[in-house]
Amino acid sequence: MSTLTLVAPLAGWSAPLDEAPDAVFAGRMLGDGVAIDPTAGTLHAPCDGEVLLIAPSRHAVTLRTEDGAEVLMHVGIDTVSLGGEGFALAVAQGARVRTGDLLMTFDLDLLARRAPSLLTPVVVTAESGFRILRRTEGRGVAVGDPLMVLAPERPATAAAAASSAAGEPLTQRATVGFGHGIHARPAALLAASLRNLAADVRLRARGREANARSTVALMALGAQQGDEIELRASGPDAALALRALAAVLAAESAPAGRRGVRPADPATAAVPPAELAVTGNTAMPVAGDVLRGVIASAGLGVGRAVQLRRPEIAVAESGAGVAYETAALERARATVRARLERRAAAVAEGPGGRAAAEIAVAHLELLEDPELLAAARAGLAEGRSAGFAWREAVRAAAATLRTLADARLRERVDDLLDLETQVLLALAGAAATPQLDLPERSIVIARELLPSQLVALDAGRIAGLATAAGGATSHVSIIAAAMGIPALVALGPAVLRLREGTELVLDAERGVLEVEPPPARLGAALAMLAARRGRLAAERAAAQRACHLADGTRIEVFANVGSAAEAEAAVRDGAEGCGLLRTEFLFLERESPPDVTEQTAAYQAIADALAGRPLTIRTLDAGGDKPIAYLPQPAEENPALGLRGVRTSLANPQLLRTQLRAILGVRPGEQCRILLPMITEVAEVVAVRAVLEELRAELGVTRAIELGVMIETPASALIAERLVEVADFLSIGTNDLTQYTLAMDRLHPQLAPRLDALHPAVLRLIAAAATAGVQRGRMVAVCGGLASEPLAAPLLVGLGVHELSAVGAVIPRLKACLSRVTLEQCRALARAALLAADASAVRTLARGACGEAGEGAA
Repeated sequence: MSTLTLVAPLAGWSAPLDEAPDAVFAGRMLGDGVAIDPTAGTLHAPCDGEVLLIAPSRHAVTLRTEDGAEVLMHVGIDTVSLGGEGFALAVAQGARVRTGDLLMTFDLDLLARRAPSLLTPVVVTAESGFRILRRTEGRGVAVGDPLMVLAPERPATAAAAASSAAGEPLTQRATVGFGHGIHARPAALLAASLRNLAADVRLRARGREANARSTVALMALGAQQGDEIELRASGPDAALALRALAAVLAAESAPAGRRGVRPADPATAAVPPAELAVTGNTAMPVAGDVLRGVIASAGLGVGRAVQLRRPEIAVAESGAGVAYETAALERARATVRARLERRAAAVAEGPGGRAAAEIAVAHLELLEDPELLAAARAGLAEGRSAGFAWREAVRAAAATLRTLADARLRERVDDLLDLETQVLLALAGAAATPQLDLPERSIVIARELLPSQLVALDAGRIAGLATAAGGATSHVSIIAAAMGIPALVALGPAVLRLREGTELVLDAERGVLEVEPPPARLGAALAMLAARRGRLAAERAAAQRACHLADGTRIEVFANVGSAAEAEAAVRDGAEGCGLLRTEFLFLERESPPDVTEQTAAYQAIADALAGRPLTIRTLDAGGDKPIAYLPQPAEENPALGLRGVRTSLANPQLLRTQLRAILGVRPGEQCRILLPMITEVAEVVAVRAVLEELRAELGVTRAIELGVMIETPASALIAERLVEVADFLSIGTNDLTQYTLAMDRLHPQLAPRLDALHPAVLRLIAAAATAGVQRGRMVAVCGGLASEPLAAPLLVGLGVHELSAVGAVIPRLKACLSRVTLEQCRALARAALLAADASAVRTLARGACGEAGEGAA
């Protein structure tokens, strides 16, 4: 395979592209690469090639090599707004250049004063068909130093498939509303809006035509604000493509509306709210502004901004000798190892405690990773210091992980960077985690927040969390919900420009962050908080009683747990049992599966914590986003549709037998019931029941044990009337059911916010399953994320659900909400919701029916 080497086009510090304070670059919407913080004002050619494009404002240059690789160099962030001031070109568009030739000079001091950042992305454009094999990051580079090694990779695209589609093209006219015309960011937004659409799309402006999927071609149009452009599309999704492009253009052109609400970014109407993390306004927020984000943990917070940034620890490149630096690294690793082992072995007290222990276990594994150690030791052998060698090894591994398709593996990047910091702090003799002295009523601001960062903070001083990026299904979002901390994610880069101490109202019910609101609004929010705290105290006291509707109808409210500590906390919150025990915590992050003794002991501890209350144990839900190292899993292009859930257990019968044997060993036996994940066929339930009955006979267990199935796919919902013939109860997992029904990956950063389980299509499947259960006299539960939404509780009961299993912290609110409605009111709400147009309409109906009871708490 032929490769292409790019050299550094300017001198400075080479950093991961993720650090660019503009997530169009950080999110790799334009392509992959690195970002260089320049120390001199000259830009040179990183390779031989043609000057394909020079931005009208002279701040960006794109080269194309003979092999077709396109390399964009964008000097600084938001420098298009300078209108060319401070830039002087040394070449013309269309010129042929050699590696190292001068392309431009720029006024470093002027840019430092006028631009948000000098960080200069060097990007291999996504559409040019090259991938990065190696890159230089986390170190200084001089002009001409090796920067990236590329290899060709030209996958088929939807556009290629669509180009041959028959049919007359559709056309539409639109007006460019982008303030500086179609430059790098708008081009990326326009191209991104067409992702996964099967259509050949062209834009025509100023006598030129461009492929709408090519960011370079779009920039080359030279279209300016106010220009009229023609959109033309052909192929199966031609109409959708035109609507997507028009929405991007219309969103930018729309008037701001009422004062204080920022106009939507160009992508807002074309992509879901999570993309605000990469398309949000980057201007400094001012008093009265409202930033819109995605609700990660519902509630209301009033406080002052506290910016939380990951510390950049200075390390010397040269070491004091191989032996000395090797010993220093080993001492630091031993220090970190001891800290992590203490944390992993500690009892996970309270919400978030289990997460801290799991993180510690994961970090211990990474600390001993042989590839990481080999890379660090190679750096030591070359004369690097212990800190520099460790940082270089970690960031190289992180860069590799970022290129992988598996979302769970990409998440390990944050673990690597977290571990990097821990070891560097140990080398410096500093504390394990720099303590942030949070003031009272802190609203913590960050680009993204690591779980380890969150659990290290004083939760009692946190009024809310607000992040520029992130998703509503991230680990931090889950922990925040468990801790009862209101949180908004995907607010965009503007949130990072908030001044320390800025007064904020974080409304994680409407999805907005209000900047320095008027005194009247601030007072009203504080009064609302006080009222809610009083109500919450009353609800917590009332939650210790069994849950009944206003007419006396009994509804059981259970908790989803993953440890004995979580079970104890859930009981304190009023849980009447456990509706879902996630057993994956026993199987992940280890080299061999747990045996019967270890599993039984873990299940028994949780049963004891529940003090006789029901315990529903879900069998191993592996595969998909939860791969297990010691299981022989085939390579899968789409793990969500592959060997996961009960399929994994049936493919590994000994693993299944061991787990069932362990569950049968819990005492008292009548406390437990078994739940099977990802059921799509009656035969799967029959097969597991056969194994269970065989083990009961072998162990002499005479008591019956209930065997239930999870309804997580449209298939299982639609054959629920058959499943209830072989299963003792149904439990609906709304997270997976929603993603499979709506064909949206719940880990996808753009689509995750649109996965609303209150979509009428999802509700109809829930209704089908519930009806089948009621007709057969089977108990029907909901254990997915929808069960943790008080707003949804009456609706689910109206659909025929008998049991809700939720996050422990929301149980008092759930019970309070249900206590205010009758069964007939719930059924009336359900009938109306099934006829609603979309999830938004359902939420409006639910708010009207539930009133304040369905709102989030502080």
